[in-house]
Amino acid sequence: MEGESSRHDNLEVVFQDQSAKPCDFRLEYLMNITDNFSDKRKLGRGGFGVVYKGTLPNGAIIAVKNLVSTAEVQDEEFKNEVDNLMRVRHQNIVQFVGYCYETRKTYIDYNGNYVFAETPQMLLCFEYMPKGSLDRHIKEESRGLDWEKRYEIIKGICCGLKYLHEECLINGSIVHLDLKPENILLDVNMVPKIADFGLSRLFNDQKTRTCTTHRLGTIGYMAPEYLYQGIITNKADIYSFGVIIIEVVSGRKIIPYATGNFCIDFELVLKNWRNRLEASPSCTSLEIYCKQIKDCVEIGKSCLNVDPGERPSIREIIEMLDK
Repeated sequence: MEGESSRHDNLEVVFQDQSAKPCDFRLEYLMNITDNFSDKRKLGRGGFGVVYKGTLPNGAIIAVKNLVSTAEVQDEEFKNEVDNLMRVRHQNIVQFVGYCYETRKTYIDYNGNYVFAETPQMLLCFEYMPKGSLDRHIKEESRGLDWEKRYEIIKGICCGLKYLHEECLINGSIVHLDLKPENILLDVNMVPKIADFGLSRLFNDQKTRTCTTHRLGTIGYMAPEYLYQGIITNKADIYSFGVIIIEVVSGRKIIPYATGNFCIDFELVLKNWRNRLEASPSCTSLEIYCKQIKDCVEIGKSCLNVDPGERPSIREIIEMLDK
């Protein structure tokens, strides 16, 4: 263990060197740094697994995602997430620092008889995000994050999504398929980073659309064409992002109707923000902020168009935000 500890104590190389490959951790090492995956180390639950805080011997902290081996999470899903994570490196994507895949024999009850069975142990390791997930910071407009920080978070998610859709692959893109506030993590400076690529799909230039009968995701954030027909394109992520924008602006969870309408009074949302901004002594750009809020509402609504072809691309969204 000493050799492995010294090897992994220097994870700064992985964080700083763009060409450095993520580490191949041993299960015993990850058990040690998480106190055997104790409840006190639990950070939360991600897609298909529980996330724990791992403290390295040098004091550095990483997040360890222990995937639960079920009928839904098998070798192919694990390989898919590792392959996609290996391809991405961006300031608005949570950094992948290592993984573990080991098979262990365990004694289990099988139809009333105890037998030894091989159980795969699949774990993923990431940079630690001390501020947690975005959903913890979404409050009604009169409380929680100020507008300037919310706007920066929206723009940061845009940059991460643009990287996935247009920049991370030489001849293709990655569709995330499970964008939601719980999968947007925040670092110590509240910089947003997209996480949890368990459902993501790779596309090349010749193939930008596919269909699936195996639909997984989060109701309320899944695009209608994906939810009902299994159609996957970049525009599925745009729909999810539209829901996130509306929730960040309004400070509350929403469930868009099938028609694309909402149960939110956007005029009241704008009024509440204006009142809050006017009451803030540090607000020196009232009309600029109010315009940004109105623009974000309109962008969010356009992302939720029932027709995928009518939704803007991520590049178009960035252009609208930069006006």
